[in-house]
Amino acid sequence: MPVISTGRSGTWGVLVVSLTNGDTLFGFNPDRQLLPASTMKLFTSALALDQFGPSGRFETKVLRSGTLRTDGTLDGDLVLRGAGDPTLGGRFADDAGTLPMVTLARSVAAAGVRRVSGALVGDASGFDDGKVPDGWRRRYLHASYAARVSALSFNENQVIVLVRPDGRRADISFRPAVSGMDVSNNVRVLAGSRGASIRVRQDSIAGRIVISGWIGAKSPERDYKLVVENPELFAVGALRAALQAEGVTVDGPIRIATPRDPLTPVATLPSPTLDRIIEQMNGESNNHYAELLFRNVARAAGSPGSAETANSLLGRFLRDKVRAAPDAVFAADGSGLSTLDRVTPRSMVQLLSYAREAPWGQVLEQSLPVAGQTETLRRRMRRSTATGNLHAKTGTTDEVASLGGYVTARNGEDLVFSVIYNGGNRWRARDSIDRIGV
Repeated sequence: MPVISTGRSGTWGVLVVSLTNGDTLFGFNPDRQLLPASTMKLFTSALALDQFGPSGRFETKVLRSGTLRTDGTLDGDLVLRGAGDPTLGGRFADDAGTLPMVTLARSVAAAGVRRVSGALVGDASGFDDGKVPDGWRRRYLHASYAARVSALSFNENQVIVLVRPDGRRADISFRPAVSGMDVSNNVRVLAGSRGASIRVRQDSIAGRIVISGWIGAKSPERDYKLVVENPELFAVGALRAALQAEGVTVDGPIRIATPRDPLTPVATLPSPTLDRIIEQMNGESNNHYAELLFRNVARAAGSPGSAETANSLLGRFLRDKVRAAPDAVFAADGSGLSTLDRVTPRSMVQLLSYAREAPWGQVLEQSLPVAGQTETLRRRMRRSTATGNLHAKTGTTDEVASLGGYVTARNGEDLVFSVIYNGGNRWRARDSIDRIGV
């Protein structure tokens, strides 16, 4: 029985090459353009590492307009300027365990700001306005893996809405804490009940979170995850809550704008280094990280970060450095979620071969899940010759199963491979891919 089927169940592309001596060990449709799913993150990783290096960082800044009086009153606005840091507000705390937005707020207070008479402004001008990449299916958009894209993103643009009965009314709060958001609370409290029926939605035009339905007076607190439609308002609202906790009062509203310079720096928060970001991104296959890194490459080239510009830069990188065919790859996004993405198995093998010799190649290889041991490969190829040996990036959507990476053969040769399946039987295809890996 063949490991891969060429019947009606789908299309395969496979290439296996020896890095040790350059031999092609197996090829099947190696130049067929196919949907890559999350193996697209290999291209995003390499492009970002080539641009910024493993020690690269992204700096979120707080700036001010106007004059800061001696009593700590700022006669002007406070501006939160995003730099496409995918970790802002997320799981990366500093050495003392302090979360990023708290660190920024404490820095603002340490700079002598006690009261802001103007607004708290979010500046997301580092990226273009395309919050949803081309080719993302509408059904994805309420899922955590398809969070909106913005240069000013916070907590991966997701929030937990907490609803609890509080006497005759329903109390609404958020985790992480935000302040100044426009919330419409239409939740009724039913006496004597322990149940709840609550709907949480967003009015993306008005920027309002609308919560409706009912909760029983005896109900425990209920929580609802929400993918935020307006990341910039969410981020600024989180800074406002953090400032309040540090005793800094903001008199004005929160709003989104691109302020005109000159502005005076108040606080700067660097992201973790890129090697740590990529380790997290590839380990858990984090789409949000990939989308922001992809656009940051474009932003670093001197234009507002866009997927279109990043795709052009990726093409140049693949042509000039990797020596891949100019039309081998098309990236509508950086994560592989787009139905418009296309790569060839050969281009993936060429990329991974180039990475082996690149100064950042070890960072990329060490970020990959390990068969039978870590992350998205933890439960795959267990108790086999691939366990602890095969290092690869996975890719899975409704119509894709893919794997690309490195493995050492029994004779000691280092192999690089790409296996991509497009079709309607991805679970059987995944089993076949694991057999190829072993």
